[in-house]
Amino acid sequence: MSAIKIIAYIAAGILIFFGVLFIWGAFGEEGQPSWIAVGIISVLIGFGVIFAANRFAPSSANTQNVTLKVDLPANVNLDTLKCKSCGGSLTADHIKMVAGAPVVSCPYCKTTYQLTEDPKW
Repeated sequence: MSAIKIIAYIAAGILIFFGVLFIWGAFGEEGQPSWIAVGIISVLIGFGVIFAANRFAPSSANTQNVTLKVDLPANVNLDTLKCKSCGGSLTADHIKMVAGAPVVSCPYCKTTYQLTEDPKW
């Protein structure tokens, strides 16, 4: 939540609180009928500030940049990575992470398979 939104909520709470107090005080022994109008205006401004804070607040705080680093198993040379089905050459753009595992999608034969690490012995 951004600082502007927090300040707007605090200001709206104060306006609504004092607006209710003015309305309540208008019905007291020393109350004046004009306090009702002041209280209603204060409450309406408070709700307007809440609406404006939700409607017009910058949404840049909600965007997240996710960087996904693919650590390929074993010694894979991306210049010579070939499809297991058709033998077409693949690049790093064809490798995606699915459920935490590197998965290759061949653009030629549309085959999708998981990269596995061959034993090193």
